Amino acid sequence: MGKVGLFDLEKHFAFYGAYHSNPINVFLHMLFVWPIVFSTLILLYFTPPLFNLPNLGFSPFGYNVDLVLNIGFFLGLVSASFYIAFDKKAGFLAALLNFCCWVSSSYVAGRLGFSLAWKVAVAAQLICWTGQFIGHGVFEKRAPALLDNLFQAFLMAPFFVLLEALQMFCGYEPYPGFHEKVQAKVDSEIKEWKAKNQKKSS
Repeated sequence: MGKVGLFDLEKHFAFYGAYHSNPINVFLHMLFVWPIVFSTLILLYFTPPLFNLPNLGFSPFGYNVDLVLNIGFFLGLVSASFYIAFDKKAGFLAALLNFCCWVSSSYVAGRLGFSLAWKVAVAAQLICWTGQFIGHGVFEKRAPALLDNLFQAFLMAPFFVLLEALQMFCGYEPYPGFHEKVQAKVDSEIKEWKAKNQKKSS
């Protein structure tokens, strides 16, 4: 059964889906959203720690990684908490991906150093955001959701992309009938948006 209010997954996913109904735009978001998360965490690796604690160093597979409990860690923790609150199974997978991104981005940032890491991360951001804007402008023909809802665009997009991929490749849905209900809401929102555009142009 769906949740209500802030954690109404049907409502939020339908809002996202109304901006991502074109298959090519959907593919471009699947391709670029998580790399944006990864490269953002590289940039945030160099922010100061939030707590007066020593860095967490460990060596998986013989590689030394210094983990800093900074704003990147905090944002990842908040995001993971939201994802799990929305749906335990897909949310846990998204939280695990978040954790893997944090650890691996910390390793990459530590190995590259401040100057090179920033150049690589900024280049990745430019490529990924350009790809997404092309997806919206050329294929979706609708402005991205970030212009209407920053919460959706930055915090929830990685989870929704994962949920979309799980549906597409595994047939997963948080509960029976979820995708049917979401699609009905998506169709309604797109119809309403097109009607508003027609009024503006007439």
